[in-house]
Amino acid sequence: MTRRLLLGHLSLILLVLLALEVPFGLFYARSELSRFSHTAEQGATTLAEVCEDKMEHGLTADLPELAVGYGQRTGGTVLVADRRGVVLTDTAAPAMVGKDLSAEPDISSALHGRPAVGTRGAPPADGEFLFVTVPGGSNAAVACVVRTVYALGPLKARVHTTWLVLAAAGLGVIAVTSLIGFAFARSITRPVQALERATAQLAEGRITDPPATDHGPPELRRLAASFTRTATRLQHLLQAQQAFASDVSHQLKTPLTSLRLRLENFEPHLAPCAQDSLDKALGELERLSRMVQGLLALARLENTEIRAEAADLNTVVADRADIWTAFADEQQVDIIVSEGTSVQVLAVPGALEQIIDNLLSNALRVSAPGTAVTMAVVTTPAQGTRTPPMAELHVIDQGPGMTEAERHRAFDRFWRAPHADHDGTGLGLPLVRHLTRAGGGEVTLEAAPGGGLDAVVRLRHAECRTRQDRLVTTADVDSAAPSAPAR
Repeated sequence: MTRRLLLGHLSLILLVLLALEVPFGLFYARSELSRFSHTAEQGATTLAEVCEDKMEHGLTADLPELAVGYGQRTGGTVLVADRRGVVLTDTAAPAMVGKDLSAEPDISSALHGRPAVGTRGAPPADGEFLFVTVPGGSNAAVACVVRTVYALGPLKARVHTTWLVLAAAGLGVIAVTSLIGFAFARSITRPVQALERATAQLAEGRITDPPATDHGPPELRRLAASFTRTATRLQHLLQAQQAFASDVSHQLKTPLTSLRLRLENFEPHLAPCAQDSLDKALGELERLSRMVQGLLALARLENTEIRAEAADLNTVVADRADIWTAFADEQQVDIIVSEGTSVQVLAVPGALEQIIDNLLSNALRVSAPGTAVTMAVVTTPAQGTRTPPMAELHVIDQGPGMTEAERHRAFDRFWRAPHADHDGTGLGLPLVRHLTRAGGGEVTLEAAPGGGLDAVVRLRHAECRTRQDRLVTTADVDSAAPSAPAR
């Protein structure tokens, strides 16, 4: 963020500098050339008037000395021709004296009373030159022509120096504004970075470095103060919730166990007609105990953390199917496991076992004798860069199934299907969803072909691990679901 702010600030300054310095440099170069040309033309005109006067008085012999002196004073070369275009003197090339230059464009133009000003190139060692050719006299009686030539190297060097000064000034401005911009950007981003660190710490459960409320702009100070108050309150609430879960786990187990013992002690003293009521009371007490354990497991699962790890899904499926086979045989239900290749998926330690146990428990509860529960592992390929490859675990029963509305509500806590005739607590599927999402996956209920329910658990492949893996504790996972039945 600091770099982006600084880059935006420098881009604006650079744009302003370019908009100011480039036009100024171009204007300076043109004005210097124009001024130099105007001065040279004025000097040449004055020299032409003097040469005309000399020639009118018959002092043509003074022209070479006059031309040399003018050239030395102005730093140029001087050529003087008579009214026919014949060279009378040339300070640059004395051998040109006596040659007819009337055919040259600038000389011809001056002989007709029109001054000529322009530039012409020379070999690279000599550079570019400015020439000024003016007539001496009126258009009707041009007595002589004067051509002055000046090297443009010194002028260009002066212009180049000016460009270097402008560039240096621009770099100085950019350096100063960079320091100012960096300090300004840091004053904004430092509080934001502090808030980012505090947010990451809050996500991990506790803020050890709260953001300062006396640095940065007023808006960020107020934001830091509000965040600190909110984070402190959230920590208190989380601590209170964790304390409540811990207290309940200790305080409820003992009374429930004591109540169960007292009810069982009544059994020898009850009349046979009251035995059915006692059995129902013990059943409800057992259901209450499982509900308390499930609630405590969910509360701890939401408040604690551990990183997901790779696990072989097919191996776990085969192991849990073998464990549940004896219980399924008692209900005359077959457990069918579809063969598949080994698939490594991401899951918190112990989560796969608890997920499969809950899904198998639910499937066996609704399965009629003579039916089967099928478990299959299917791998789905990646869809683009945003959807990684997934492994799907299907647990399919042949029970009564659910409507679409019931399948959506099945993951609500304590919800039970209207036609359910078992003593479930309504916490198994919510627990499955929490455990699945802990590894970055998802679980859904779909209608199975031919009736029944298809519980689909989608898990990420182990090679798709990212830094954003959700976290839960092993202890909570181990106590989160009903135990598998004994053989």
